[in-house]
Formats: sequence, structure tokens, C-alpha cells
Amino acid sequence: MDAERQYDVVVFGASGYTGRLVAEYLNEQYPNAEFSWAMAGRSIEKLTAVRSEMGISDAIPLIAVDSDDPASLEAMVKSAGVVITTVGPYQLYGEELVKQCATHGTDYVDLSGEPAWMHHTIAMYNSAAKASGARIVHSCGFDSIPFDLGVFHLQEHAKAVTGHTVSRVKGRVRAMNGSFSGGTIASLRATMTAAAAQPEIIATLMNPFALTEGFSGPTQPDGDQPQYDEELKSWSAPFIMAAINTKNIHRSNFLMGHPYGEDFAYDEMMLTGDGDEGKALADFVAKDKTLAESPLKPGEGPSPEERKAGNYEAIFVAQGAGGEMLITSVAGDRDPGYGSTSKMLAEAALCLLNNPELGEGGVTTPAAAMGQPLIDRLQENAGITFKIESP
Repeated sequence: MDAERQYDVVVFGASGYTGRLVAEYLNEQYPNAEFSWAMAGRSIEKLTAVRSEMGISDAIPLIAVDSDDPASLEAMVKSAGVVITTVGPYQLYGEELVKQCATHGTDYVDLSGEPAWMHHTIAMYNSAAKASGARIVHSCGFDSIPFDLGVFHLQEHAKAVTGHTVSRVKGRVRAMNGSFSGGTIASLRATMTAAAAQPEIIATLMNPFALTEGFSGPTQPDGDQPQYDEELKSWSAPFIMAAINTKNIHRSNFLMGHPYGEDFAYDEMMLTGDGDEGKALADFVAKDKTLAESPLKPGEGPSPEERKAGNYEAIFVAQGAGGEMLITSVAGDRDPGYGSTSKMLAEAALCLLNNPELGEGGVTTPAAAMGQPLIDRLQENAGITFKIESP
């Protein structure tokens, strides 16, 4: 970290639901941390209460920062090596922070699952971030670390087994127990509101290559209707996060120079099982409106017991040139929306902090910016397991 930076890491939004989980994780996982960190938010009073409730030392500094006050954001950004932000929906509250980080060379991680806004930040701030060296990494939670790094991990396995990457990968959620966050729901609604007001946003949301400026690959597989997969002997249903994960994975391939191929194709669905029961469940999931109609608001979420009881697992499937099935998996030991997401976000920030040589400045992705070093950190610290299942 530059000598003039007061803190290695600043958690912005630390009094919110997910932000306090990030602060709690840093405090518990790294009690004797060799890095310096601070908690930031609008209210010093609320930050003080959270710091006390979480059993965090009074020595951890508190910073008053308001997303509507550019001067306070600039002061925070200049003081930090990496900013972790949980203050969303990002399309409503996040742009000035990205601008400041890109301008001042400060690394940045968020939980954005808002592809239209991310498309905007690439257009507006990618050049500035490249010039300053700031690594702006969106989607460092359940969307999209398990999937972006899951495809990266499969491709590394494919190279080890066959000598080359594969151009067709299936991502399939095999298990998911736990809820999405109130912030994810708020972001979905903000995106829908923006699309209603600006119809051109719909084209961005529908385009799998919306985040690969200047490049458009082949037609992608459909994943918006239930389908039967002969290879996996299971029905699959549409997966709500596929729209953002697929875009991030194509951006990773693009930023890394297309190691997966310019003809790379990827789809993402949820496995529901074989037979009539599997088909019925796939049909049910396809029609389910639970997420869109959820009453959860940002700052709300499950109890610690519910977070610990949650888990998820996704598999990544490809076929080698000799017809062999290549299968890898990614599993998390907490609910996806809160418990696991807060750990992934913190570890992504620490990976950037401890690996200044990784990646280049710009608006980037977890796989393109951090790749294997982040996989290693997640396995060592965050209860996330990457496995090779076949061959």
C-alpha cells in the first residue's frame, strides 16, 4: 500500500446488514491482522453501535461517509488501499465511488449484480481506472465469484487433462439452501424500474456480451425454459442469477484474451432431478416469482443460525475432444446471499491488497483480476471448496 494511504481496507456500508457481516468476518478471521482497516458509513453513531455489537475493538477507526457527498467519498478513497462497498443498489448510490476510485488509483470491490450499471461503469470509468491502476472489481459475492471462478477452475482442469481449454461449458446449480439478500432484491427492482424508463437498458440486459465492449461472440444456448439434459440425466430450470453470471464470465474471457476461445458458449441453469418429479420441479421453478415478490428490504436478512444452516453447490461440465466428461464443482458452507457472500467479498479485497501485481487497472472481474490466488484464499479461509469430479 502507498505510504500516504491511512488504511489498507475500508468497509463502506459497515452499519448495513451485509456490511456488518463483512466487518464481523474481518474481525473474527483476522484478529491479529497485519493489515489496517476501518468501518465507514453515514452515521458514526450507528457504526459505533455495530462495532460494539460485533465485539470489534474500539481501535478500529470509524469514518463518516455519505454516498451523496462527493467530498466525503473522495477523502475515504484517498485514505484507502482497497474499498469494500455494500452500499447498493449501486445504480442508485454507487457511481460517484467508482469514479473516485478510478481517478485516485484505489482498488474497489462490490456485490453488484446490475449488468446495465456495470455496462455504464465500463464505458465511463474503464479508461480512467486503467490510467490510475485502480482495479474495479464488480460482482464479488454469490454473483458472480462461484460461477466466474468455477468456469476458470474447469478450464484449468481441461488444460491439465486435454492440453487445451474447452469452448462449451455448462454451469448447473446442484444445491442451494438459503435466501438471496434484500440488497439483491432491491437491485433487481431498481434495474426493472430503470429499464421501464430507458428501454435501451433492456437490450443490454438481454445481450450476453453486454460487458465485452467491441466484441460479440456466437449465439448462446437458451436457458430460459425447463429442459432435459441427457448428459447429466436431469431436468434443469432457469436460474435467476444466470443473466449476470454469464455476462461476467464472457467479460473474463474477453479481458484475459479469450483463452476459452472466441467461440466460447456458456449457459447456467438449476438441476431439478430426473423423471416426472424433476420435470414438475423445473416447471415450478420456471414460474416462481418468489424473488420478485419478496418483502425483504436492504438491511434485512436471516438469523445467524439460518445463515450457518445454508449452503450451495454448482457444477461445471464440459466434454473433452475425446468425448470424456470434464466435471468440476464449487461449494459454499453458508447461505449464498449473506454468509458466504460476505466472506467472498472480504477475501476478494484482501486478495487485491496482498497481490498488487495481479491484473491491470480497469473495470474487471474476479477471474480476470485474481484467478487462482483468489481460489486459494477462498479455500483456505472462506469455507468454499473447488473440486475436480471427473475424470
